[in-house]
Amino acid sequence: MFQPLFEAGLRRTMQHLVRPVLSKSFPLGVQRRYIRQAYRTSFLPGGIRLSKTTLGGVPAIRLTPSQSPRGTLLYLHGGGYVMGSASTHKGLAGYLARHTDCEVVLPDYRLAPEHPFPAAPDDAQAVYTALLDEGTAPESLAIAGDSAGGGLAVVLAMRLRDRNQPLPSSITCFSPWTDLTEQALFAPDIEPVLHAGWTYRAARYYANGMPLAHPLISPVYGDLTGLPPLLIQVGSQEMLLNDARRLADLARQHQVDATLEIYNNLWHVFQVHAPQLRRAREALAIAGQHIRSNFPD
Repeated sequence: MFQPLFEAGLRRTMQHLVRPVLSKSFPLGVQRRYIRQAYRTSFLPGGIRLSKTTLGGVPAIRLTPSQSPRGTLLYLHGGGYVMGSASTHKGLAGYLARHTDCEVVLPDYRLAPEHPFPAAPDDAQAVYTALLDEGTAPESLAIAGDSAGGGLAVVLAMRLRDRNQPLPSSITCFSPWTDLTEQALFAPDIEPVLHAGWTYRAARYYANGMPLAHPLISPVYGDLTGLPPLLIQVGSQEMLLNDARRLADLARQHQVDATLEIYNNLWHVFQVHAPQLRRAREALAIAGQHIRSNFPD
């Protein structure tokens, strides 16, 4: 009975304490520090072991459930390609480790504007290749991500396909940012998290002069043929709702098995609030089932 109150309270918190900082009024350095603090409320669930490593030259965190892992999940964090880290997203990744029975690998890929495109997909592919080189079977390796990391997960799969490398068993995207041109943003009655002005600036930091409609920057302009099964989760109260819808539509046009789930009255990457929100935990349980169902028996 208290969940609607928790949701309303978190929505107000995001509107009044997070969204104002994610505007053009604050320099990126301040935003990075603030977001690091904000993500402290997204803590690891019990029974998950954390260790630091380096894969393909990229620093990363490994999150391992107490039981023997069933597979491996490469998780790519969000943050508009300009902020966020393995540390900020370890709580969300930890819940995925619990719901998938997987070891979750969370890389610290390089960020713009210091390291613009193609640094992020280069790092993601380096980590993926390193996991294969360790002996991870691609059929037991899934990829996932949120926001920019959700778009990056799709881009990584496209690059792997184009370079004739083994594809992962599935892709999972939470509120994916898939069109950096911002030509078809949704206009919700309430947007508790994002500003179009902030994403506009982040997109240009990342692209660094490359066309924003480049398919490896904005995958909704690409060819998804041959990609593995795709699950997309998005909130109804976020301006990236159309990014998720368009990605699902494009995947189906290209004969990709795609499932789109829209969560009414929830916001951008609501899954990060799994410690507090039942619906976030339920969404992660569904994501875990999607990932597990595409592993070999």
